Amino acid sequence: MAYQLEGRLLEVCTCNILCPCWGGGDPDNDGTCQSIVAWHIDKGTIDGTDVSDLTFALLCNIPGNVLRKGTWRVVAIVDEQATPQQQEAILSVWTGQKGGPVADLAQLVGEVVAVERLPVTFEVEGGQGNIKIGGLATAELAPLMGATGLPTTLHDSAFSTIPGSPAYLGRASVYKLNVPALGLNIDLRDHNAIQGDFRFVS
Repeated sequence: MAYQLEGRLLEVCTCNILCPCWGGGDPDNDGTCQSIVAWHIDKGTIDGTDVSDLTFALLCNIPGNVLRKGTWRVVAIVDEQATPQQQEAILSVWTGQKGGPVADLAQLVGEVVAVERLPVTFEVEGGQGNIKIGGLATAELAPLMGATGLPTTLHDSAFSTIPGSPAYLGRASVYKLNVPALGLNIDLRDHNAIQGDFRFVS
């Protein structure tokens, strides 16, 4: 197998609560979705290279429908703790070179504007999430709770950044994104957030 990766997702975007993109619809913020998508690998290997305890993230500008291939413009972030070998391995997966479920996501990206190595803070405790990527991005997330007191989950959605796993719908009390390379300067509160676990195998 080329890779076996297990970990957690934190995602925030400019859509309102219950992002229509996950249902296959167009973004509800002037037709554009601007997001942080971060995968923390709790345990994993890529072609024998151990990539455990590292985070990979995309800072995204997505015009129109999220499922339209080749339209995303992104800045890719590699955890600065990664060695050159680990970085090469991670990028080989998230650029689609290793196939599998991540390759389906990679097809959506039309332009990688830059690849940057930055310090990344990725924390989830008691359902509360926190992501900080250098001086470019920060967000604080909390899950939406259902009538039974359990987190609200989404299964079998038209779009997913963690295919095969349920997503926990949430709200970002803080969402800041300042990425000049993408023309983004965002400072929002109480917009869409997603948490979840993933297991990617190819």
